[in-house]
Amino acid sequence: MRTEIVIRHIGMVLMFNAIFLFISFLISLFLSETSAVPLLYSSLIALVFGLFPLIYVQPSNYISILEGTSIVVFGWIATCLVGSLPYVLWSSEFSFINAWFESVSGFTTTGSTIITDIEIIPKGLLFWRSSTHWIGGIGVILFTILILPGSNTSKLVLLNTEMSALAKNNFKFRAKEILRILLYVYLGLTILETILLNIAGMSFFDAINHSFATIATGGFSTKNLSIAYYNSISIEVIIMVFMVFSGVHFGLIFNTVLGKKNNIFKSYIFKVFITFLMAGILVVSLKLYFSDMYPWWQSVRYAAFQVLSLGTTTGFATTDTANWPGFTQIILIYFTIQCAMMGSTSGGLKFDRVFIFFKAIVKQIKSIQHPHAVISLKVDGNSINEKTEIHTMVFIILYLGIIFITTALLTFFDVDSFTAFSSSAATIGNVGPGFGDVSSLGNYSNLPDPGKFILTINMLLGRLEIFGIISLLFIKSWK
Repeated sequence: MRTEIVIRHIGMVLMFNAIFLFISFLISLFLSETSAVPLLYSSLIALVFGLFPLIYVQPSNYISILEGTSIVVFGWIATCLVGSLPYVLWSSEFSFINAWFESVSGFTTTGSTIITDIEIIPKGLLFWRSSTHWIGGIGVILFTILILPGSNTSKLVLLNTEMSALAKNNFKFRAKEILRILLYVYLGLTILETILLNIAGMSFFDAINHSFATIATGGFSTKNLSIAYYNSISIEVIIMVFMVFSGVHFGLIFNTVLGKKNNIFKSYIFKVFITFLMAGILVVSLKLYFSDMYPWWQSVRYAAFQVLSLGTTTGFATTDTANWPGFTQIILIYFTIQCAMMGSTSGGLKFDRVFIFFKAIVKQIKSIQHPHAVISLKVDGNSINEKTEIHTMVFIILYLGIIFITTALLTFFDVDSFTAFSSSAATIGNVGPGFGDVSSLGNYSNLPDPGKFILTINMLLGRLEIFGIISLLFIKSWK
């Protein structure tokens, strides 16, 4: 592996972050905030460390799979380290582990936070915090290879490393076109939601910050009470609609806009995904109503928002779910684990894998009934080969295993079992809020520092879909 080539590409990633850090600095400077200098220093540090490799390392037209994997994994880690600088430099209240937690949570679009009073944070720093969502939502590596120069071969290797095979199923385009589609849909949804939220009553600053968080399915808010602060049905409906859009395969959205055949109206898996969400909303609404928690329409209002928020890994809140009936919490935990579709900004297992899992069960039953039959497994007309099927099963087992291991580790540090389990599921799924001490209107500040660090590893494992990080632990097997 050519270490210098890996460092060169990581430098490109840091320069990309330097741009958003400098924009955040300008906002703080304009408002004469205390975060202006920390943001300026952070942008300069990112610029210097990003620029030197570009000056001293010659570009290469070829990147190996090992180099591509290293660029993606270490690029994310370097990004999160740089992202933590403004927090540490701004206030001594941000210990390194707290700053690291907030940065990783932002870039991985998890949305978990250790900040107890968000509204005292300077706006420039809040913009940076929301920017980490927006940068990480589509993937800092994808943004970088789209905007910065490089050979098509190199971009293809990085694209294949960053995106899973299932996510590319609905993209019947070349690598360069896939990147453009992602960017067009991402930008389009962000701009449209910002305009609508501003019309619905949010300030422009709040609107763009919440749009960054919605489209990235992240969940960082500029208010302590999250969306509950606004107590506005129109704002909630707008955010719910865009949470669903952001949880749908971007290729399907792009095809729908262009009127192509493979669109959301003809996608069977999209219809099943929406059916699951509607069923979740219905059963949670019924339980809230019959438990005398709220009147019927208020039950529907809260249930719809929370199911869609967790089911798309966004993590916004309109009420505190900590006191909800146990049945509703179990349903929400299921959606925390399942999450939305491949090819979206959502985290979690992804609905496509869950769908394949259930179809694989049916396939096995049919194989027992008809031992000599050749039974194929298809998703939206795409044949799923045995290799992909096995990979999906292994991924699900590994994913659930990591939740169990993380839960055990957290309980070792005296975190109660329900909080430990829900925070483990919420962080590897990049969902954000859990239950217990980390409920929808709570935060992760009271967890012990080792527990916070463990959960940041969870976040990165979830965002990089586990195998990217784990494969680097077996470096000798690459040779």
